[in-house]
Amino acid sequence: MADQPTAYERFIQGILPENPVYRQVLGLCPTLAVTNSMNAALTMAGAVAFVLLCANIVTSLIRNLLRPHLRIVIFTLTIATFVTIADRFLAAYMYQMSKTLGPYIPLIIVNCLIICRCEVCASKQSVWTAASDAAGQSIGYALALSSIAGIREILGTGMLFGFRLLPEIWPDWVIMVLPPGAFITLGLLLGAANWIQIVQSKKTDNN
Repeated sequence: MADQPTAYERFIQGILPENPVYRQVLGLCPTLAVTNSMNAALTMAGAVAFVLLCANIVTSLIRNLLRPHLRIVIFTLTIATFVTIADRFLAAYMYQMSKTLGPYIPLIIVNCLIICRCEVCASKQSVWTAASDAAGQSIGYALALSSIAGIREILGTGMLFGFRLLPEIWPDWVIMVLPPGAFITLGLLLGAANWIQIVQSKKTDNN
């Protein structure tokens, strides 16, 4: 379709302008649940990226066969297939991380981000565009999770990836690695993202 964004535009938009967490506010359940450490956040981001890329490609390949009343069912079944692969892979090769993430890997099946991209892009555009969209959204999602996890882990433990960044005398803010810390950090970062958007819009209007 001529009025649809190009592959390049889809890729770029997914990283910041249409960031899944900070702009679209999608996939917040795992965002809040797994960002108490960078390792967990990046593992979740990797799993979502795998599922999103595969689901977008498959959906795009069969887009001409989709029927309006069945499309959501097809999206869900496609996503569930790749979530199962990701879940079994983590259980086989990253068992401890699989236990840490618990039910949040299977819950990728109902992640609004992935269903949204299948509907908005993959079901309407070419495979290359769908793959570019998935790549951009995945990078954006990873940036969001890692920014939240980085702040929480550093302030909560004084460490990052097991390396101490803050002095030993730093009083660990334990609340940051607990559920309230997730809400506090996400709220502050969402506020910052909205403030930046408002400032940019005012500059554009003035020009």
